[in-house]
Amino acid sequence: MRKSDKKIDNQLRESLTQVCDAALKDIEGFQWLTHQANYSDFPNSLKITCVFDTNEQLNDYLNSSQNAYLLDLISKELNMMKLKIKSVAKVVSYDSEENCLAEHNGNWARRLQ
Repeated sequence: MRKSDKKIDNQLRESLTQVCDAALKDIEGFQWLTHQANYSDFPNSLKITCVFDTNEQLNDYLNSSQNAYLLDLISKELNMMKLKIKSVAKVVSYDSEENCLAEHNGNWARRLQ
């Protein structure tokens, strides 16, 4: 990873930590989030995964009036970084600890590949 890539990755990590802290307080069942990127094709390659504890909690969030909250938080942080993302909804996906445990024995590194 080049020095400039590391700088972007650190900024992204700090910004997404802000999102995570807010979501932990405000969204029932939200656990954590992570990002992946190929910096030779950044920001087009950016992927953000938001993880909930259970599928029920994830479905409750997605079917609630609050379902744009995470996208709004992420969008604001990416805008503050001056990242040009056409559709934040296309870079954000949702998952659950329950799914990872059932399908990948709890191995998130393998699941996110």
